[in-house]
Amino acid sequence: MAIDKELLDQLLAGRDPKDLFSKDGLLDDLKKALSERILDAELDEHLEKEALESGGNRRNGTSKKTVLTGTSRLTISVPRDRAGSFDPKLIAKYQRRFPDFDEKIISMYARGLSVREIRAHLEEIYGIEVSPDLISAVTDAVLEEVAEWQNRPLDAVYPLVFFDAIRVKIRDEGFVRNKAVYIALGILPDGNKEILGIWIEQTEGAKFWLRVMNELKNRGIGDILIAVVDGLKGFPEAITAVFPQTVVQTCIVHLIRHSLDFVPWKDRKPAVAALRAIYRARDAEAGLKALEDFDAGPWGQRYPAIAQSWRRNWSQIVPFFAFPESVRRIIYTTNAIEALNAKVRRAVRTRGHFPTDDAAMKLIYLVLNHASADWKRAPREWSEARAQFALASSPSANGS
Repeated sequence: MAIDKELLDQLLAGRDPKDLFSKDGLLDDLKKALSERILDAELDEHLEKEALESGGNRRNGTSKKTVLTGTSRLTISVPRDRAGSFDPKLIAKYQRRFPDFDEKIISMYARGLSVREIRAHLEEIYGIEVSPDLISAVTDAVLEEVAEWQNRPLDAVYPLVFFDAIRVKIRDEGFVRNKAVYIALGILPDGNKEILGIWIEQTEGAKFWLRVMNELKNRGIGDILIAVVDGLKGFPEAITAVFPQTVVQTCIVHLIRHSLDFVPWKDRKPAVAALRAIYRARDAEAGLKALEDFDAGPWGQRYPAIAQSWRRNWSQIVPFFAFPESVRRIIYTTNAIEALNAKVRRAVRTRGHFPTDDAAMKLIYLVLNHASADWKRAPREWSEARAQFALASSPSANGS
């Protein structure tokens, strides 16, 4: 809706352009005037409704109320009714903040700012002083949203799901412990991404993985075509116990990183180049031959633990070779979940450690939610990948 130019000229008349958007400037005046006008309209509607139902109620002056907005602190006049039954929708009786103020705090928190940094930012930019308790109250309200999100229904089929973890320091029973935060990133049939859930656990055993898989199944997942995992013991068995048809694929990126744990920095680049011949082989037989050549070559002789690690995981590497190069690239180039983990790590780094699991969950959820808002479209290779996945999941492909 276009605003009349003459009205704008009247609003701007006699005002210093520099003060229009400053504290107590034109923007704040407009926000105050519009808020009071909306509240008056709400009360009129309330009185009309009460007149039809019982009659007798009427206006009873106004009361002053100070509210925080995303840019300033406003004192507005809230109209009252004699019966005291009026509860405004714009600003409820006990509400002291506009929704945009809460959203601004949550947005800053999701970007990794600490409570102290948020307070300093609000005071420096907007001249608003807020207490740490208020900021905590705003962000704690997110926990209800997290619980609802964590239990929401999921799609029936996911062609690809990545399971990955980062380590976070959380205070537990008086000690700061390293806990694993597991994130499941699903790829939908149309190629779009969806974060399926977040789980925090100190010890990742078979029981934990089985609980996660059953939770995903109870939320509606009927089948996962390929689950990409980071090689943790007991994880593949837990997946296939709940989803028997799922192909479990060890994450090639994690396997390469694990291999480099045995290699000094100066040798890492040529060692990675030598490993490339294994996972880029045309099929499983050629890949195994490349692994044997690597083991017999100079790098395998110098660092024998690398070939041993690949052989231990070979049964979870073989499925990878059934797909063409374009599909393999989607599986081993785990950029999507790596990018998510990087954002979480940046946010976590400013905290040092979290006082509770809930505090960690709250921040990680906000970071991931903020990151997923920027997702736009499926990768370029997805059209070919979708056809390959459809073929792999057909009854004839499974021997049915």
